[in-house]
Formats: sequence, structure tokens, C-alpha cells
Amino acid sequence: MYVVRPAAAATAAFLGLTLTVLGGGSVSAAPIPGPTAPAAGTRGADVLVPVVYAHRGASAYAPENTLEAVDRAMWLGFDWVENDVQRTKDGELVVIHDDTLSRTTDVEQVFPDRRPWRVADFTAAEIARLDAGAWFGDGEYAGAHVPTLREYMAQVRGNRQKLLLEIKKPELYPGIEEQTLRLLEELGWLDERHVADRLVVQSFSADSVKIVHRLRPDVVTAFLGTPPVADLPRYAEFTDRINPWHTTISADWVAAVHGLRGAHGKAMEVDTWIVDDAATARKVQAMGVDGIITNAPDVVRGAVNGL
Repeated sequence: MYVVRPAAAATAAFLGLTLTVLGGGSVSAAPIPGPTAPAAGTRGADVLVPVVYAHRGASAYAPENTLEAVDRAMWLGFDWVENDVQRTKDGELVVIHDDTLSRTTDVEQVFPDRRPWRVADFTAAEIARLDAGAWFGDGEYAGAHVPTLREYMAQVRGNRQKLLLEIKKPELYPGIEEQTLRLLEELGWLDERHVADRLVVQSFSADSVKIVHRLRPDVVTAFLGTPPVADLPRYAEFTDRINPWHTTISADWVAAVHGLRGAHGKAMEVDTWIVDDAATARKVQAMGVDGIITNAPDVVRGAVNGL
């Protein structure tokens, strides 16, 4: 989970994650290697090789946050996937990025009179009727659905993957932190093995991250954002990582994060998003980031390994 950094630079591990293409178009995938394809590795003891995270599953190559995207990340050889968790009208946790259903499903056709099609206004059974894959690319994934968190976790476990779980828009769903942790515990994801090296919980809401840390101090947490350097010690009290947008950081800022010890007494880490091209991947690698969250994990893996 944590890495040892030589000198003042961060050294990172390796693994895999992908991000979503928001415009509805897809990126042409390279030939998919088999499930035994090697993960990214180190090039040398003095060179940082960041962990690569498949954001919303392999979402450059399959519809975001679907089981199909989880599987695509696996076949590309990536262990780490990222997802977004929200809650339905009847209290079911589901995996979807937007707080409305219109961008990534056919909700406007199935329920034309339910504008603005908020996730929180639909039951889990209603959402299960929606097609969450037909919008993507040439329709290869038509019929994919919005998974419940329970379904999603089963897929991740079956693929022997690891999870960067984002609690999305927690202000819309009071108590979602406790509910999410309760389900994770029920499914066996809060045992010592998973907490040590298979799970990170993150949010754009500092209050949400604080709640997770209070309820389960053993869980590794991350705050999404780029706090000023002067404010970083305050975040270190309740989180282990600061995960910023790549355009907002510098090598000095990354070093400032690394100079602090987080909630678990270890050097804080930086996982940056969303990096989809080789040049930017090498740029943030040179800054010393520990992880890169990307829609195109194969592209980033090749870049940070010098391929």
C-alpha cells in the first residue's frame, strides 16, 4: 500500500486503473493481453514508477463504472480499479459517476417524464432496467447495466482486483459513509488483508473523509483536491493521501505532501488524475507522484516504464 521513497523523491509501486471518456466516444484499444499479462514494473531503484489506477474501470475501452469496464481492466493486466458510489431512492448503493442518469444510460427514453433523472429519485429496480452501455462507442456494450455496489464488489473480488472507492456527492446522501462501510464489512472487505493492501476510500468532501476515518480508523483514505501547502498538516490528521488534478500540482507541492505523515503515521502519498497521454504521464512521474489515475492505463503504463 505504502511505498519507500529514496532521498526526497517518492518511489511508488505498480498496478492498474482507467478513467472515463465523458463525451460518449471511445478510445481505440490496443490488442488485449491475456489475464496473465505482467503489471507495470520498476525501471530502477532511483526512478519512480507510479501505481496506475483504472478510473471507473477501463473506461477508455468500455462504458464507465460497469462490470464490463472492470473486466476490461483485468484483461489489460491492471489490478487497481476506481469507482463512484451513490444511493438510490430506496437506499441501494449503486456505482455511477453523475448524480443524474441521463449521460450514461437510456433513462430519458425509458422514463421520459422523470426529468431531471436524478439517481436519488429512482429505485434500484428502476435503475436496473436501464441500458448503461449502448451509448458507448459502436454499441458493442449495449445491455450493460448500472451495477449495485454489491454486484460490483463481487466482480472485483472474482477478478482478484483492488479498489479505489469514491464516495460521490455525500452531501446528497446523509449516512452514506456508514452504509458503505457496513456493506464492505459484510462482504469481507474490511478484514486485515483487504485494509492493508486492497482498499482505499476517497472523496472530494473533507467531511466525508473525516467520517470514514472516524468510523474505521484502519481504512486508508484519500482526499480529492489540491489544498494549499499551509493547509496540508490539517488534512494529514484524518487522511493518508491527497489526490489532485494533474494540472494543479508541481514537484514542490508533491514534495510538501510527502514531507508529512498521514493518519496512519506513514508518509503521505499523491495519486493524480486524469492523465491519459504519455507526455503528461512522464511529466507527473518526474514530479514524484505515487499513483496516476487514468482512462488509458495501458498508455500510462508504457510511458512510466519508458516503453
